[in-house]
Amino acid sequence: MAVAKKPAAAPKLKIYTSPTCPWCMKLKDYLNAKKIPYQNVDVTSDDKAVEEMVKKSGQLGVPQIEINGKIIVGFDQPVIERELKVLKLL
Repeated sequence: MAVAKKPAAAPKLKIYTSPTCPWCMKLKDYLNAKKIPYQNVDVTSDDKAVEEMVKKSGQLGVPQIEINGKIIVGFDQPVIERELKVLKLL
């Protein structure tokens, strides 16, 4: 009897970035080094994503990180790590 595989869990992190933003690159490098899955949203090519991001945070700056519903603007590593620990991702 075959056992059904569980679908892969959706990433609990969503990051809003632009390809030329150095802090966005640092954020992605950090998450990749920690092997933390995330959904990357390039706001330079998605107007709806920009609207969504601004609606959530009230700001246009990137990177913005949504961790389990909480928005963090910028690569604020101590705050990001605190939220990742809450989710047991660190």
